[in-house]
Amino acid sequence: MNFTYPWFLLGLLCTAIPVLIHLFELRRPTRVLFTNLGFIREVRIVTARQRKIKHLLVLMARIGFVAFLVLMFAQPFIPAQVEALDSKQSVQSVPTVLLDTSPSMQADAEAGSVSRFDKAVDQARELPTAFPANARFAFNQNQNALLTPTAYRVALDQASVSGRATGVEDALQRVVKQPGNSAKQLFVFSDFQKSGFPARSLADVDSSTQVTLVPVGGSSTRNVFVDSLWLEDAFVRRNADMVLHIRLRNGGTEAVENCQVRLFVGNRQATTFNATVPVQAPVTMTARVRLDSDQVQQCRVELDDFPVVFDNTYYFALQASPTIRVLEVKAGEGQALQRVYGNEPMFAYSQATSAQLNYEQLEKANLLLVQGVGRIEAALRENIRRVVQRGGSVVVVPSADLAGRATYDQLFRELGIGPVQWETAKAAQREVAVPDRRNPFFREVFGAQSRPPVMPKVAPVLSWSRSGTDILRTQDGDGFLSAFSSGKGTVYLFSTPFEQSSTDFLQHALFVPVMYRLAMQSFRSEQALAYRLNQGNVTVAVGTDGAQQGEQVYKLVNDSLTFIPAQRVQEGMVRMEVPAGMQQPGFYRLTRNGRTIAQLAFNNDKRESELAAYTAAELRQLVGPNRPNVQVYETGQGMSVAARYKAERVGTPLWQYCLWAALVCLLAEVLLLRFMGRPAVPADVRVAA
Repeated sequence: MNFTYPWFLLGLLCTAIPVLIHLFELRRPTRVLFTNLGFIREVRIVTARQRKIKHLLVLMARIGFVAFLVLMFAQPFIPAQVEALDSKQSVQSVPTVLLDTSPSMQADAEAGSVSRFDKAVDQARELPTAFPANARFAFNQNQNALLTPTAYRVALDQASVSGRATGVEDALQRVVKQPGNSAKQLFVFSDFQKSGFPARSLADVDSSTQVTLVPVGGSSTRNVFVDSLWLEDAFVRRNADMVLHIRLRNGGTEAVENCQVRLFVGNRQATTFNATVPVQAPVTMTARVRLDSDQVQQCRVELDDFPVVFDNTYYFALQASPTIRVLEVKAGEGQALQRVYGNEPMFAYSQATSAQLNYEQLEKANLLLVQGVGRIEAALRENIRRVVQRGGSVVVVPSADLAGRATYDQLFRELGIGPVQWETAKAAQREVAVPDRRNPFFREVFGAQSRPPVMPKVAPVLSWSRSGTDILRTQDGDGFLSAFSSGKGTVYLFSTPFEQSSTDFLQHALFVPVMYRLAMQSFRSEQALAYRLNQGNVTVAVGTDGAQQGEQVYKLVNDSLTFIPAQRVQEGMVRMEVPAGMQQPGFYRLTRNGRTIAQLAFNNDKRESELAAYTAAELRQLVGPNRPNVQVYETGQGMSVAARYKAERVGTPLWQYCLWAALVCLLAEVLLLRFMGRPAVPADVRVAA
C-alpha cells in the first residue's frame, strides 16, 4: 500500500489527544450515590471491571476515528499491477478518447442486445472515474479542445453514428500524425472490423504512448447488403426496357436463404425476388426496369434482412439520358448518315462541310463523324484533337483520294493511332467476318438465327497492325472497324470509304445498329447512379446555360437540411466536397438559385457492411509482444474498462474506505457512551415517596 500525500501521516500524532483525555478522566474523583431514607434514588450498580472495559473501548474508538481521518487525507492506494507512465508524464498528459462513429457501429454487439455504438458509449462514460477530478479529456476530432469530465460526458451524449466516418484507422492516424500531438494515454472504443483495421494501423504510434484498445464488436452471423449496382447499357432510353444488375454480398458468417429483395422506381415497386446469398460469394441478380418520364427517378433497393438493418436500403437515381449530339463533317452529298440519325429523337443530328464548319457546334458534339473528307486541314485537325481531349468520340471514315493521305497520317500521329498503312492499289472486296456475340458492343444486336448471316463486303484502303479494340474484322483478319483510346475520348476508325464502289456496308442490315451503337458509346454520364458519403469529392455535369446569371453557389438540400459544399465550377462541371454535416444516406437535391440541377443519391460505404470484427484475443495476437505500450481490454466480464484501467494502471484508492471507517468509529463511540455500562435496577428496589 502506498500513499498519494504521505506528509499527512504526520497527523497521526493527533492520536495522542484521546489518550491524554482518557488519562485525565481517570484522575477525576468518582461520585458514588447511596440510598437515603429521606430521598430514595435509583442507584446504578457498576463494577470497576465494567468501567475499565468501557473506557478502553471508547479510547480505541476515538483513536480509530483520528487515525482513519488522517489516512483519508493521505489517500492510501494499492499500487497498480502494471507499471504505469512516469508520474510527471501522467500528471501532464491528457487522456485522448477515440470513439468509432462509422455505420458498422449500428449493428448489435450481441444478438438482441444494444448496438455496438451504445455499448462503446456506456464504457467511455465511466472513464473519468479512473482519473482525478481535475483531469481534462480530448475527444475524437476536437483534439485541441480539452474537456472537463462533465463536458466530456456531454460530448459523448451528443455523438452519433455518421455515414462520413471512415473507420477507426483513419481517426487513429489523424491523432498520431497531428502536429504537436502530446497524447500519452489513448483510449480507442471500436468494433475493429477486420476489413478496416490492419496491423499497420499501430505502426506510427509512439512507444511512449499508452494505447488501450476496447473492442465492442459482436458475432454478427448474417448481413446481406447491396455491394454494387450498374446498368447494362450506359445510355438510358425513355419507354424502353433496360437491364439493371444488382450484386448482393453477405458480410456475416452464416449463409442467408430466401432474402426478399424489392426494387422501387420512384414510389412504384418495379419487381421483387428472393435471393440466397452464401458467405463471401457475391450473387448478381438482374431486373428489367422502364422509365416513362424524362424526370429523375428516386430509386432504391430494399432488403428484408435481420437483425442488422442499417444497410438494408440502397439508394440510386435514374434518369433518361439526354439527346446525343452528332455532327457529321463530310465532303460529298451522301445522305446515309442523315437518314440513320435524323429520324431518331434520341439523336440531334447536324452536318457541315469541312469548309463551312461551325466550331461552336463541334465543341458541343458528343460524336464527331469525319466522313470522306479529302484533306484534313490544320483547323479541323486541332478541333478533332480537342474533342477527344474533353472525352468525346470521333469516327473517321477515310477518303479514297490519294492527295490527302499525308494529312490523315498527321492526324493519326497526333491522336496516337498507328502504325497505319495505305493500300497502294485498289484492293479487292473481302467479306466481313461474323462478329463475336460475346463482344459487349453487339449486345442484343443479333437474335436467334438458324444459319450464318450474310455479311457485307469491303475494299479497305487502310490497314493497321494493332488497336485497342477490334469491333469488326474481315475474314482474313484485317480490321474493318476498330477503337483507339486517345486522351479522354475514343477514336473509331473504318478501313473503307463509305462509297458504293468500296463497300455495300451502307445497305447492309448491320449498318444502322453499328452506327447507333457508336453514337450511344459516345455518351458518358458524369453523374453516377449513387455516391458514398465518405468518398470526399463529387463531380456533376451542370451545363453552362445561365451559369453566369444570378447566384453561383450550388447547394445540397435534403428536406429541411441545406448544405453548401466547397465547390469549383469549370467547363460546365461542378466539383464539390461532400459536406461534413451530411451524415445520413438518402437523396440530396443539387440546387442553384432555388432550381434543382440534379438529384444525387448517397449511401454508406459498403465496407461498413463487412461485420467480421476482431475479438480481444485476436487483437492481442495482432498487436504482438513487441508493443508493450498497447493493451487490449475485454468488456462484459463484470468490470468496466475504467475500473480495470484504474486497477492495473492507476491502482486501487482506499480513501473511501478510510472515511467509512472513521464514521464507524465515531458511531461506535456514541453507542458505547449511550448504552454500555448502564446498570440494571433490582426487582426488589421500589421508589418510595
